[in-house]
Amino acid sequence: MLRVDKIQKTFDGFMAIKEANLRVSRGEIVATIGPNGAGKTTLFNVITGQLRPNQGKVFFQEEDITNLPPHRICRKGLARSFQIVNVFNRLSVFENVQVAVLSREKKTLNLFHPCANMYVQETMDILKKVGLAPKAGDISATLSHGDQKVLEMAIALGHDPKMLILDEPTAGMSPEETAQAMALIQHLCTELGLTILLCEHDMHFVFSIAHSIMVMHQGRTIIQDTPQKIREDPQVQEAYLGDAVAC
Repeated sequence: MLRVDKIQKTFDGFMAIKEANLRVSRGEIVATIGPNGAGKTTLFNVITGQLRPNQGKVFFQEEDITNLPPHRICRKGLARSFQIVNVFNRLSVFENVQVAVLSREKKTLNLFHPCANMYVQETMDILKKVGLAPKAGDISATLSHGDQKVLEMAIALGHDPKMLILDEPTAGMSPEETAQAMALIQHLCTELGLTILLCEHDMHFVFSIAHSIMVMHQGRTIIQDTPQKIREDPQVQEAYLGDAVAC
């Protein structure tokens, strides 16, 4: 579903990504791991059009999307959440998701049509899928950090994606919130049929949820394989995981 071939990205002479390769098949949960500075978020920004690579190609459903702007990539069915929570704090939970639905339906440019009663049921259906329906009327700024991260996933679902990219979906969460996020991501994949690519530092989370893991080191892909193969790889053990391979 997603193919990344030999991506390079340079910032003022510094090569943040030297050669990144990635494969994501339909219906999979694929995790990208590596230490801070390995290039994971930069790679996600290239995939979603936030950055343009210096070399390499990105293909989504066999279409070259390398130089498309983010809004066009999103409309093709590739949505993402961010490492830092990115929601409209002054809007309600319902309104945050409704805005995404209106954007998908290209209704946000109509200044003369009231939107309060548009796509209400569809918005509520999304909130039910992620467990936020009881908090639909809450102002987003009042939510816990964990619920704000879930709301960001709901906003992404408002674009009716075929694939979700999640940048550190459990960052800052408590163990209970992390377990809930894991269950939600598995539900989105198995029950709703979404393909999911994520990066995450929680190795227990990664090895519990991923069908495939891609490991980055100093801007390069050093391996992509099943969790068991990643555990057993000597280079990965030495470079990253150490005792974490026992997760």
